[in-house]
Amino acid sequence: MTKKSVKLRLNQPKFRANNPKPRLTKERLKNIVLKGMGELVILILMFGLCFMILQPLINKLSVSFMAEKDLYDSTIVALPKNFTLDNYKMALRAMDYFKSFINTFIIAVSVAILQVVSCLLVGYGFARFEFPLKKFWFAMVILMIVIPQQTYSSALQLNFRYFDIFGIFTAIFGEPLNLTGTVAPILLLAGSCTGLKCGLYIYLFRQYFRNIPKDIEEAAYVDGCGTIRTLFSIMLPDAMPIASSCFLFSFVWQWTDNYFSTLLLKSANLLPAQLAAVGTRLQSFLDTRPALTYTNCISATGTILLLVPVIIVYLIAQKRFVESLSASAIKM
Repeated sequence: MTKKSVKLRLNQPKFRANNPKPRLTKERLKNIVLKGMGELVILILMFGLCFMILQPLINKLSVSFMAEKDLYDSTIVALPKNFTLDNYKMALRAMDYFKSFINTFIIAVSVAILQVVSCLLVGYGFARFEFPLKKFWFAMVILMIVIPQQTYSSALQLNFRYFDIFGIFTAIFGEPLNLTGTVAPILLLAGSCTGLKCGLYIYLFRQYFRNIPKDIEEAAYVDGCGTIRTLFSIMLPDAMPIASSCFLFSFVWQWTDNYFSTLLLKSANLLPAQLAAVGTRLQSFLDTRPALTYTNCISATGTILLLVPVIIVYLIAQKRFVESLSASAIKM
């Protein structure tokens, strides 16, 4: 047996298994300590982030079950001594909850559907087609994300107060249309991809479709599918996770939006606007002017009532939402 064959046999696993384990060198110890410290730092940061998000919500939930005398008891920190549901009854009444819930739900769902459909079409167009000034128009989409809509809210309000298209309405009716105070401005903004956060949805759809191979569409075109049929029959089923996420984002932002809803809808009974007016409504319900602490307690209770539908919608759409995050991490 040659020396070379002996060395090869000695290097096989059954011979190496009898060898002692490698010693814990300073370098290995240093790597283990650094890895452990990194995991500890990540754990602390995650705990702090979760605490910052959940702590205000937990405080509001705790206060919502306290009787009014518990609010002035300095010995009570989190758990109420006198558990009550009267705060929820008062908040439901002050917010006109059920009527406002129906109005808010209809508007939020309508806006979410319009935004998903319109942004899907625009995002697909940016991802697959070439047209004049494509880079310029996509730069405008990025500006929609970067520039806060509050900066041009006055111009937006005036545009819908004196709404006209090339002077057509002035020629027919003698004056421009006044769309403020109706749901039309919100729906027009959503359907024209200029609504709340539409720039973000266009960007998400564009990035998603860009990472899908073009061979799939070319095969559909060979089979006789047109552009619209290819989009809705071939591409859309694959894009359902990102579409579900955009729908969820749109629904939540519209559900909690108070600024633009008040600016354009004005008199519509929506939950965010009703929550903002809780103090005024409480004064009309009670014989005396309510204390500021009690008003804050009812506002906290109303906030819980406002968030419950959002949490339920998230739990229903959680699977699609997680799938979208996974796909975005891989493809985008």
